[in-house]
Amino acid sequence: MTAKYNNITLEIIKGKIHPADAKSMTEARHRWISVAKPLFSLGKLEDVVIRIAGMKGNPEFSLKKRGLIIMCADNGVVEEGVTQTGQEVTAAVADNFTKRAASVVIMSEVAQVDVFPVDIGMAVDVPSVTKAGQKIAYGTKNMAKEPSMTRNEVWQAIETGIRMVEELKKQGYDILATGEMGIGNTTTSSAVAAVLLEKPVEEVTGKGAGLTGEGLEKKIKVIKQAISMHQPDREDVLDVLAKVGGLDIAGLTGVFLGGAMCRLPVVMDGFISGVAALCAARLAPDSRDYMIASHISREPAGQMLLDALDISPFLTCDMFLGEGSGAVAVFPLLEMGLQVYLQMSTFEETGIEKYEVLK
Repeated sequence: MTAKYNNITLEIIKGKIHPADAKSMTEARHRWISVAKPLFSLGKLEDVVIRIAGMKGNPEFSLKKRGLIIMCADNGVVEEGVTQTGQEVTAAVADNFTKRAASVVIMSEVAQVDVFPVDIGMAVDVPSVTKAGQKIAYGTKNMAKEPSMTRNEVWQAIETGIRMVEELKKQGYDILATGEMGIGNTTTSSAVAAVLLEKPVEEVTGKGAGLTGEGLEKKIKVIKQAISMHQPDREDVLDVLAKVGGLDIAGLTGVFLGGAMCRLPVVMDGFISGVAALCAARLAPDSRDYMIASHISREPAGQMLLDALDISPFLTCDMFLGEGSGAVAVFPLLEMGLQVYLQMSTFEETGIEKYEVLK
């Protein structure tokens, strides 16, 4: 089956994604060297400004209008007892995203980020979140017994993510962050990670939101069972997502692809959005140029995913909350670096002797 987005094939989407602009990055690098401070002394903050210049194709840019897309979906595999809570929590937390009643909402207020929860596949409708045209299904199937979803449902979820980015681009957003909400999604993410990274399930699977040691053993057993039963093809991302993935992961895959198509930087959160980022990079390798890693998740595969993407994170806080919390936490750092880059006087302007680049 040829994957299509609005009747456009994946190959055409890949054709709309171009590598970061080398000329803009060179100009940004020269600007940093001219700023009156010790060379390269802001480290990763300098690097990310250079990278974003390349993403936007412009060495002078703004990050003032910031958005967080939270993909909300349920996973049928919770029937296997792999979580501490039930699916009703997904709906409750999703509703809280529209109020001042979720951790990431409070963090987003501080970081001046607008929050956009998307019901891409919750088991019930939530009036404050559910919108026509966004929901693909009322949760996935139980991957321990049958494939999570159809290939077509995977692509519809990817399409939803792309469309969301396009809409926010039209509204003038400068940068986006990724988040998710869905009981059971560390189980699906671990399954996808195990297949794509070619790692043993035990190495990529953690306790998620508070499983006991016994619960973790059960979770690992269920994931192994699903992979053994369905034999997902690691060379075919859509097949992997359809057999052992989740609608939230597929939707976030679309967000990363959409960001690259629209030349918008997209900030990864932790483990689950890292899995989605890897899916996007496998589908369209140049999309990696538009990804920014916020932190290292405490989940076992957190570092493995960053290594596979060859992207370095900003924060090491042992966070594993999800919801986009790590992603929004990094926005103030990005803004600090950008403002030094844009506002600070140059060596020439201050009359200070210029530092030399030593080799």
